[in-house]
Amino acid sequence: MKNKIAILTGGGDCPGLNGVIRAVSKKAINEYDMEVIGIEDGYQGMIENRMRPLNYEAVSGILTLGGTILGTSNKANPYKYIAPDDSSAEPKDVSAQAIANLKKIGVDCLVCIGGDGTLKIAHRLCQDGIPIVGVPKTIDNDIRGTEVTFGFDTAVEIATEGIDRLHTTAQSHHRVMILEVMGRNAGWIALHAGIAGGGDVILIPEIPFDMDLVAQRVKERSHKGKRFSIIVVAEGARPKGGQVTVKKIVKDASEPVRLGGIGFTIADDIEKKTGLECRAVVMGHLQRGGSPSAYDRVLATELGTRVVDMIIDGKFGHMVGIQGGRMLDVPLEEVAKGPRLIPADHPLISAARSVGTCFGN
Repeated sequence: MKNKIAILTGGGDCPGLNGVIRAVSKKAINEYDMEVIGIEDGYQGMIENRMRPLNYEAVSGILTLGGTILGTSNKANPYKYIAPDDSSAEPKDVSAQAIANLKKIGVDCLVCIGGDGTLKIAHRLCQDGIPIVGVPKTIDNDIRGTEVTFGFDTAVEIATEGIDRLHTTAQSHHRVMILEVMGRNAGWIALHAGIAGGGDVILIPEIPFDMDLVAQRVKERSHKGKRFSIIVVAEGARPKGGQVTVKKIVKDASEPVRLGGIGFTIADDIEKKTGLECRAVVMGHLQRGGSPSAYDRVLATELGTRVVDMIIDGKFGHMVGIQGGRMLDVPLEEVAKGPRLIPADHPLISAARSVGTCFGN
């Protein structure tokens, strides 16, 4: 039986992280009398040997809290590490040091809670001899091997509320309102929130858009007496034959390209093509913050408790995933192949088109 486990949360913060930490820790302690160690700030803490015990009291009362009590980092990669105080240096492989820190305290299994970047690193650490189980975490819902990730439902709820609020001001001022949401190269948040909020146009990375068609749809609505329009755009959306809109490059990050600003570009283009007044709003990190939804709290608890079963059964090198409503063990090798994007024949796209939503193509 495994008697000491460690937990880390990597990548961007996400509603529901504390729910998973709580579920893993409480089940491990209650049912198997395990010792649980929390690693601070993701792989950064593993590299710098910053760890602390997680007893029952430490994880009580955290289910409803947003963020992560352990902290996180979306920069630290043990295989391509740049020290925080030396950003001009070349990346170094410090994985041996990170692995030694775990072995020194006798960790029997490392629980990695994160998105595709975190789990890709976890896969490599597993190949290098660390027993690992993974938990899929991202508001983007784009992890291969699972149909749903915790944090996504909360992000969609927040984005949908944003659309609802934009509706009232758009109607009052007869404007075109553009809401830019997160998602990186996947359009799951834009698609779900756009449908839930009654968006007139939804632009996602998987369907490159024609700006003339978008402007035409807005003008058609105006000519029919609809004196406002709502456009929901994913940050990774791009025009046909064009490129994504890059906000900045963060050289020492695991994902150096930071997307953002496509909403303002679309607003300028529509004003030029239609003469209608436009406003753009970027939801940004509002989608990541706050208390998790009821659904995400339940999902986090399900996934966290299942992970402990995987540890007991020796299912190392796997992530717990959900497919067809059932939990299953997904090889980290599969997860590491890249993000899960929206297929062209997804039923939600068909449903949205049936009610008149434009995708710019």
